[in-house]
Amino acid sequence: MVDTSIGANQHGLLAPPPVGTSALPDNTFANAVVFVTGGGTGLGKAIAAEFARLGASMVIASRKSEHLDAAREAMDELNAPIECVECDIRDADAISAAFDASEGRFGLPDVLINNAAANFPVPAEDMSPNAWRTVVDITLNGTFYCSREFGRRHIAAGTPGNIVNVGASYAWTGGPGFAHSAAAKAGVKNMVETLAVEWGPAGIAVNGLVPGLFPHEDMTDDITGSLDRTHDKDACQPAMRVGQRQELGWAATFLASPYARFISGHTLVVDGANWQRRSMTNPAVTTIRDQLGRPPFDPEGYDQI
Repeated sequence: MVDTSIGANQHGLLAPPPVGTSALPDNTFANAVVFVTGGGTGLGKAIAAEFARLGASMVIASRKSEHLDAAREAMDELNAPIECVECDIRDADAISAAFDASEGRFGLPDVLINNAAANFPVPAEDMSPNAWRTVVDITLNGTFYCSREFGRRHIAAGTPGNIVNVGASYAWTGGPGFAHSAAAKAGVKNMVETLAVEWGPAGIAVNGLVPGLFPHEDMTDDITGSLDRTHDKDACQPAMRVGQRQELGWAATFLASPYARFISGHTLVVDGANWQRRSMTNPAVTTIRDQLGRPPFDPEGYDQI
């Protein structure tokens, strides 16, 4: 019999340095203003924290006041200057007002992190037009509106800038159960490549950042439920571990740093090679409805989501 278990000498990728360790020189962003959408929770907050540790003045935008409170608390713990702005990124006028608030407090943002997005699992046949519109409007349109506002202001001022769009690996592969988000994230990835060429002559770099599995306390119930059904998340990763949030923050700060000035139009995947994983033989197909525990589709009496 062939032993298919992981050998005793195979332990996966090494753990990262601890939270609080900086990947770049101290004060790399001491004179910079960094604008993060959705920066009050989860991975957005982790990214914001790494910029703050490197001396940046932070502008955090969110639709929800409680998320802004969480952002303020996190930045205060790091002694980082912060401006919190309520902003629905589906509204171009609200984005313009948020940038006005940044300029009034700190100046024009030097770095824009387009992190805010919407997502939830649903079979495509159950998806309502409103669900599709909402996810695409926040994830794709909102990312463009923020990028456009940032680009316009820098082009008018003749100043350089840096944009990092947070994406998803199913922009390449498709995302069964996430047709709305996968389509939107594919658009976000394409936007990276398009804007990098258009705005490069103006001194604006545009890159993408794709996270793998980074468990955190702000995950939604549906995502947490899916993870709970996975018996051993570490063993399901080629790295033999999940990511730690500071690792994503370090990647974001590098892409926006002076040390990455010749990198533009690139999407960096930080997932321990998980999205490239393939099996020599495919397992049996389990439908999305079965994976989500949904009954068979009934065209006469289903509730759209």
